[in-house]
Amino acid sequence: MSTERHPASADHPATPGPQAEAATDPDPAEPGRSDEASAAGARPAGPQDARPGRDAGAAEPQAGDSGEAASGGPAAEPPVSGRGGAGESPARTSTGDGPAAPDTAAPGTPEAEGDRHGATANAADAPGGSEAEDGTAPGTAGAEDGTAPGGSEAADGTPGGSEAEDGTAPGTAGAEDGTAPGGSEAADGTPGGSETENGTTPGGSEAADGTPGGSEAADGTAPGTAGAEGATGSDEAAQPALSEAEAELAAQKIERERIARRKAERQGPVDAGAKLSGKAADLLAAVRAVESGEKPSPVYFDEAPTSPRKPATAPAAPPAPARPAPAAPSAAGIEDVRAVLARGGAPEALAGPAATALGEGAAEQLAHDPWRLLAVAGVRPTQADGFARALLGAEAGPGDERRATALVGWLLEQAALKGHTALDAPTLESALTQYGVPDPAESLEQAIGEGAVLVFHEPLGPPVAEGEEQPVRVLVGLEGYALAEESLADGLARLANTFNDPADWEKAASGAGPGADLVRAVSGHGLVTHTGGEAARAEPLALLTAARDLGLRVCLAAHAPAPGAVTVAGLLSGTQGPGRDADGQFAVDLLVVLDAPQLDVETAAALVESVPDGARLVLSGDPGVLGSAGPGRVFGDVLAARACPQLVSRTPDPGPIGELVSGIGIGELNQVDAPGKEVVIVPVRDAGEAVHRTVQLVAESVPRAFGIPADSVQVITPGHGGSAGTRALNAALKERLNPGPGRFGGFDPGDRVVHVPSPGRAEPGRVVSADAQGLHLDAAGARIVVPKEQVDSQVRHGWAVTAHQAVGARWPAVVVVLPGDAAQALSRDWVYSAFGRAERHLSVVHGVDQALPRAVAEVLPKPRTTRLTGLLRALVAAAQDQPE
Repeated sequence: MSTERHPASADHPATPGPQAEAATDPDPAEPGRSDEASAAGARPAGPQDARPGRDAGAAEPQAGDSGEAASGGPAAEPPVSGRGGAGESPARTSTGDGPAAPDTAAPGTPEAEGDRHGATANAADAPGGSEAEDGTAPGTAGAEDGTAPGGSEAADGTPGGSEAEDGTAPGTAGAEDGTAPGGSEAADGTPGGSETENGTTPGGSEAADGTPGGSEAADGTAPGTAGAEGATGSDEAAQPALSEAEAELAAQKIERERIARRKAERQGPVDAGAKLSGKAADLLAAVRAVESGEKPSPVYFDEAPTSPRKPATAPAAPPAPARPAPAAPSAAGIEDVRAVLARGGAPEALAGPAATALGEGAAEQLAHDPWRLLAVAGVRPTQADGFARALLGAEAGPGDERRATALVGWLLEQAALKGHTALDAPTLESALTQYGVPDPAESLEQAIGEGAVLVFHEPLGPPVAEGEEQPVRVLVGLEGYALAEESLADGLARLANTFNDPADWEKAASGAGPGADLVRAVSGHGLVTHTGGEAARAEPLALLTAARDLGLRVCLAAHAPAPGAVTVAGLLSGTQGPGRDADGQFAVDLLVVLDAPQLDVETAAALVESVPDGARLVLSGDPGVLGSAGPGRVFGDVLAARACPQLVSRTPDPGPIGELVSGIGIGELNQVDAPGKEVVIVPVRDAGEAVHRTVQLVAESVPRAFGIPADSVQVITPGHGGSAGTRALNAALKERLNPGPGRFGGFDPGDRVVHVPSPGRAEPGRVVSADAQGLHLDAAGARIVVPKEQVDSQVRHGWAVTAHQAVGARWPAVVVVLPGDAAQALSRDWVYSAFGRAERHLSVVHGVDQALPRAVAEVLPKPRTTRLTGLLRALVAAAQDQPE
């Protein structure tokens, strides 16, 4: 039965795209059910229908999750030490174009799951406003916006928390729902950030295993882990067995471990990059010259970029072995930090997170430089200023060099939450101005000279003739991301230039059928990219079959669990896949990575570094889906660099759903013919009705009409908060599908959950039982035990998830919920990702009226500032210039 359309009128406005069913129940046997919209009355809800703050069922604007009350007022501020909800911490997000604006949103609120939240994101993207200089100490309500560190909302009621991008690590949540200082949700299993995409412990910066979570999100990479959950205990002699999450995080942080070793012997900050190579080494040499007075700072900024280095051809050094998470700070160290915090009027609950973030000598660091408190997730500049005034008195002014240096690092961490690996120098200077720094340019140079950040020159436009000056843009970034991008560029160039070309490939390349073009490309190149939709995944599978027939060692890795594939996380941790050889590299001849757009720069660097010389690497994915939860734009940058063959699949996604999603990918929300009710639109007037219809669809309509069990129906919604966010939907679905008292930390046996063991991962599972060890889960047949102290930050109910958590997976039926307050969260890539998760049936609970077609046509993904494209282009050009 095809969908029907109401004639456009004042009472029944026409809505582009899939049309509303006369009967919203997809069951053709009961078109006139009294509990569903009738043909005469069903219509998309307009603004007059959803009355946030007035109707009992109306949802609050949910551009992310701020933990605000249903009435729309600012939520009560939680103490800075509050625990985050499961998997909903702020993660690195892709919602913004620059550093967070002063006092426009709480820390950790950037969208990390990639569910970009329109108006709220825009308010935080462009620096604006100024910090209150009222002496507000950390943990107290801000002078102007009333937010505590990590508070969830600005004074104007703009939601501060947003959903983690990929369902990444747990993080902090809103005040009313138990959110931690980051102000963003952790329960979604996304690394902190925009929906926020990382789970964090109190402090909201790191995952429970100690992985840096970004300046304010568990998805981030900045210091600021909360507490010592990730530690195995202060007694190193009693270290428990290394968990999968710890192994994965240790493996993914190879570059960071190297940095740590380099820093161990340094006496000053400038020497931190003494062993860097290529452009980074040259730039740091210039920094040394500035610091020593040999060269004035302006000269350094005006220098032409250095020549790119030749790709490494020698075998890469073996990766550092996986190590347990570092031990928790000592009790004595925490007590020392607590004493300093008390002197400055800061909450003593910050002692653990501060000791973890700052490491050895944390108390002395804070006493000398109070603005170091910004390294703790959830602490904002206003609160750090108040703490500094309490400790230093009149000495603590807005122009203090220590303050400016800390602000530069904090702004870059906020940018990382939005997906950036660097920022333009003018953007940083503008943001510093808005935080009251008297001379932003001088302050930025000071931070560079101290080695707190690195500076880079990126050529603009094509090369110029000899003697002419090449236009450049000045980028500033943190050392960790800089090294990751350089390592990744080197590794990709190495693979492109060191592959073997056995004659056996010639036979495979002469074949026909699906994937023949991809096989031919891989036969002659070590690095290949492949783009296409869901149906195009058959082509990499055909490539793997051809390679196996040649007797080659092959491996297929994906972001989420998939048939015949290992997960990228499992491959890196060594718990899945072929294992590593004596040199610490993967024992493969061909590695195919699906869902490549979900690779952040650090994960990609660790992955590529582990691929041996002579092996082939294929990066495959759909460029139209949401980007990675962590910083970087790896797949897009590799495509933009044009450094290797690019295969574009022409295989269309089949059926009405495929036709609908393909149109969305080019900005068109078209009406599709769905004779089998493959696509159904369910109009709703408010959030309360949206929840009611969703439960009805999952529990009754879809199973009855299509024979798809409720366990195979996935609900996707833009955010965690509001009256129709993941929390509200999961509560209603649990009550209907698996009611219980929640005796295991809010969970019961049989509950459908999402497990977030580390930033960027959201693994579906089901609760089996609980005991003294923790919560026992069944995840795709594998038994997982989540320690009871980590349940709050790593586990959340999973009947309803965010789009970032859903990317990489598909279900027989999907219900996408779009309540009226979700309009600002929608973008083309969000809609494309959410709708594309359905295989047989898609129901859209539609309450956003014309905002849906407008988002598809006009709201594009927010750009990310990265360096990978330029680095890779330079390396490829240098390799081509080298004599044979």
